[in-house]
Amino acid sequence: MEDAYLTLKGTSEGIYKEKGSKFIALAHHVTSEEEAKAIVKGYRKEYYDARHWCYAYMIGADKTKYRANDDGEPGGSAGLPILGQLRSFNVTDTLIVVIRYFGGTKLGVPGLIHAYKTSAADALESGEIEELFVQRKIKITFAYPDMNEVMKVAKNFGLDFGQQSFDELCHIEFLVRESLFEQVKEKLEDIDELIFKES
Repeated sequence: MEDAYLTLKGTSEGIYKEKGSKFIALAHHVTSEEEAKAIVKGYRKEYYDARHWCYAYMIGADKTKYRANDDGEPGGSAGLPILGQLRSFNVTDTLIVVIRYFGGTKLGVPGLIHAYKTSAADALESGEIEELFVQRKIKITFAYPDMNEVMKVAKNFGLDFGQQSFDELCHIEFLVRESLFEQVKEKLEDIDELIFKES
């Protein structure tokens, strides 16, 4: 199963100027539609004197949640070219807002498409794109003498640790790559009296 995906790390910026108009592209790593909408709202306030705040976002490793918004520009001339760059760079969990300051000369639909596409691409090119994995969280409970066996499984599969507590019984959370989940589960369940729970 394919469980890897690309996303923007942090934030980045791009810019494009044409006939006096300025297009400022601001790209962000986001993990929900609510987060994306809040960022757009913030930019409307921060760049209150701009003419348009067009944006597109893609959410989720499966890329099924996405939106493109022209914010008053001619239909399909802003949001879709921005979304096209998210697809072209194959990134998800990413938002790009392009803020336009109008320079007095109309660019026409082809000019707008070029401007929004170019500024969005510039923002992604200037950012850092990283590979992440779809992960599932598991919690295990086991007796202290089994610690070595548990740690061996963790090391062999490169598991990321979450919360841990060690008393008479030990409790550890792990993050497991989707594609390795069944193998990890099988190895851990081989350990005597270990309790395995997906959370």
